[in-house]
Amino acid sequence: MSEHAVTHAPEWEVSVWPLVLSLGILFLCLAFTFQFVYASELWAFICLGAGTPLTLAGIAGWISEAIGGEHGEGLSTPAMGWFILAEAMIFVSFFANYWYQRLSADAWPPLGTPEAMPVIIPAIMTVALVTSSFTIHAGEVKLEQGDKAGFMKWLLITIVLGIAFLAMSGYEWNHLIHQGFIPATNEYSTSFYSITGFHGAHVLVGLGIFIAILLPALSGKLNTAFVKTGSLYWHFVDIIWLFVVSQVYYW
Repeated sequence: MSEHAVTHAPEWEVSVWPLVLSLGILFLCLAFTFQFVYASELWAFICLGAGTPLTLAGIAGWISEAIGGEHGEGLSTPAMGWFILAEAMIFVSFFANYWYQRLSADAWPPLGTPEAMPVIIPAIMTVALVTSSFTIHAGEVKLEQGDKAGFMKWLLITIVLGIAFLAMSGYEWNHLIHQGFIPATNEYSTSFYSITGFHGAHVLVGLGIFIAILLPALSGKLNTAFVKTGSLYWHFVDIIWLFVVSQVYYW
């Protein structure tokens, strides 16, 4: 070995955020179990209240460490493209199952479905989510122009629209569940909650990404590549919703 060779000790990166995220997901799973297996709304609400902020904090904190790091690491656009392709295939499997059930059924909707499924709320949700695609794009334009304040404004508006979308979805679920329309009611309810719930989870992850962008941005740290990657993911979530709302609600 050369006398000039230098041996470096390995540097281990330690982060608390994977643990926070794991706990959040655990609480969300418990909320689902308490609600639909044990019919305990109180414990389901408590676990949901603990799991949602922990999940968002875990996503935001973990990714913020990369964005705010000295090397400015972040997700690359090509990697996000492959991720979107994989997620799209999962959505296709959900839709294929729904289409098979719908087209092979003697009558639709099946017995047990409320006579009047929501129509107005899904329309408002669509407006909110589609608008959020335009607002995050406006934020990207401001960032490219060097207007960080303008970017922050549009990013916050996008986050508010995403939260409003989830709030309306939660209100709608609560209304339907109190009418007795639960995942086990019939084939339609199983597909309805599976598809809308899976999409809602993607909206939640998107909000986590935007919060992860927001936190370091408050201290002046911005990763343009990550902003574009997060925006690409959000556009995917919006496009998928157009399929969800047209097939599950209005068809």
